[in-house]
Amino acid sequence: MARGLIVVNTGNGKGKTTAALGMMLRAMGHNLNVIMFQFIKKAEADFGEHRAARRVGMEIVAGGGGFTRRDSDTKKAEELARNLWAKARAAIASGRYDMVVLDELTYPLNYGWLAVEEVIGALKNRPEQVHIVITGRRAPKKLIEIADTVTQMRNIKHALEKGIKAQAGMEF
Repeated sequence: MARGLIVVNTGNGKGKTTAALGMMLRAMGHNLNVIMFQFIKKAEADFGEHRAARRVGMEIVAGGGGFTRRDSDTKKAEELARNLWAKARAAIASGRYDMVVLDELTYPLNYGWLAVEEVIGALKNRPEQVHIVITGRRAPKKLIEIADTVTQMRNIKHALEKGIKAQAGMEF
């Protein structure tokens, strides 16, 4: 097997998680074992991707505190992020998965809930065949530097800007 890659989907545009889910689906088509850890969505989340994942046998572990404002009490969200990172780090190191997606990992990194250096160390020391896909806005520079592929999602136009409400199957 070829060397595992580190892929980062970042930027303010739509499609970061969707692209990661597409990569997971493609990997499953090649009989690769995949898992996604969601660092923002709550454990009880049941969005479209969760329902579809159950149908096709794709493993998604949501374990965040929901979107947290910086001026709110973030202790619980920080604890959830640390706990989920411990699970993700163990999954990466186990070699059981060929692809591990760290969805919206950039938020706990940017908030200082997780140390960028610790995450990079775990990624650098992972089993050679493990692909890592990271999503989220404002990917830290150090993360971009170690990545093999980085895609910047840029918003040109969005229906929400016209006052069109989020729709099932499109935004969630």
